Amino acid sequence: MKITSIQLNHFRNYNELSLELDGGINILYGNNAQGKTNILEAVYVCGTGKSHRNSKDREMIGFDSEEAHIKAHIQKEYTLDRIDIHLKKNKSKGIAVNGIPIKKTSELFGFMNVVVFSPEDLQLIKNGPSERRRFIDLELCQLDKLYVHHLINYNKVLAQRNQLLKELSFRSDYEDMLDIWDLQLVNYGCKIIEIRNKFLQQLNEIVQIKHNIISGGKETLQVIYEPNVTEENFATQLEKNRERDKKQRVTLVGPHRDDIMLTINNIDIRKYGSQGQQRTAALSLKMAEIELVKKIIKDSPILLLDDVLSELDFNRQNQLLNCIDGIQTIITCTGVDDFIHHRFHMDKIFHVENGTVVKHN
Repeated sequence: MKITSIQLNHFRNYNELSLELDGGINILYGNNAQGKTNILEAVYVCGTGKSHRNSKDREMIGFDSEEAHIKAHIQKEYTLDRIDIHLKKNKSKGIAVNGIPIKKTSELFGFMNVVVFSPEDLQLIKNGPSERRRFIDLELCQLDKLYVHHLINYNKVLAQRNQLLKELSFRSDYEDMLDIWDLQLVNYGCKIIEIRNKFLQQLNEIVQIKHNIISGGKETLQVIYEPNVTEENFATQLEKNRERDKKQRVTLVGPHRDDIMLTINNIDIRKYGSQGQQRTAALSLKMAEIELVKKIIKDSPILLLDDVLSELDFNRQNQLLNCIDGIQTIITCTGVDDFIHHRFHMDKIFHVENGTVVKHN
């Protein structure tokens, strides 16, 4: 899987950009705040319908414009697909695949698999549970359409239940309606728990191998799923916590409160790991994610490395660069000296300055 070209119109600081990409290693270099990450963001939007920065649609539209367009051509083994994204400031985005509009953003998942790695991901271990849940959801949504369905419906039911809990303070006769929402919440929630558990088991097998290489065999990393409730006790816990939910006016149990524990030699590194251990574990997670995606889709994802090499020491840089062999990669950085020092092969190099991209010959 490769993205052969991308065109931007009024996206972020690009009034107009047309970029032909190589199927190997593409380097975007330049000073900070020139627009390098904006290109990666546009690629990610084509794969998922959303920004990896958690930006809203209107924030990605150029300052003096009401709408923005992204067009990408994706080459697979037997097909060539085109993805068109139409962002609007005051309306829902429009998405088309091969010229055919799709009704829901979730239908876009799977046409182009993207893995993004940014400096913020190195904080994945020490940050809160919501960041680790987001890590799981972002990947699973690209890999499993059923998961997307369950997650969307779970979040809708959760929002409805939370709204009802707020209304019970002045409409106590509504309480019987909680039973209806509870049934649906358990139904979708149990499916989410099942899929997350399987995904993390698969990821754990690969991450141990990756981390063992990086640490020189000195440490053993494990990824352990910490579900807030199990499939077997979700309904019971929901009923048991109902009075507490009513008092706090929010649903306090369910997979929306899941977490992942990461241990090195059986020590929880979220709490007790050094900064170096946490960063190495985060790098191992990302490298394992790439391998797992390749295994599941029987193809290589498109890899986006957003200025992450500057955050890694020489050894970790080498491990990551060795991992991306044979994968189309778009790398942003401030300069190419590190790549030359590593004697790292670069297929295309682009200089980015103030929304202008120039290819090196």
